[in-house]
Amino acid sequence: MKTLTRWAVEDYHQMIEAGILRNRAVELLAGEVIEMSPEKPSHTFYGEELADYLRVHLTGKALIREARPITLANSEPEPDIAVVKPPRERYRFCHPQPEDIFLLIEISDSTLAKDVQLKSAIYAEAGIQEYWVLNLQQNQLIVFRSPQGKKYLSQQIITQGIVSPLAFPEVEVSVERLLK
Repeated sequence: MKTLTRWAVEDYHQMIEAGILRNRAVELLAGEVIEMSPEKPSHTFYGEELADYLRVHLTGKALIREARPITLANSEPEPDIAVVKPPRERYRFCHPQPEDIFLLIEISDSTLAKDVQLKSAIYAEAGIQEYWVLNLQQNQLIVFRSPQGKKYLSQQIITQGIVSPLAFPEVEVSVERLLK
């Protein structure tokens, strides 16, 4: 029987500082150091489009971070987009924590199972109130809300219409525009 060692966030930071993970695209998920998949051009395109759209509509209300770490109890993922509380200076010495996060978004073209199963469980357990997965394979937006334990009580699959982030109900995001 194999026993897998789970790493704490502090251990992960020490590995980074020691250069052990240099030139490796990895993230800490549920105590495991996981290789991140390379991005396809479509992944980059949709991520940039959505981040630009959110910046226009949330200027002064939130910061939009792209592919930057957040720190959770036993994970340090790098969501494609994190909508977090301002000001930027609050993240000078630490990454955003769950209480700083309004919304997390993953753009999924080759990582759907990881994004919908593993990451949703990690984010729900951390108390992240809202999590979106832009599923490029099936042209749909999956909206997770109401975290309880390691799952979200609400999961909606949206292919058209308008969706508004819980923290910013005045911001209307066209699902068709996201998926064009």
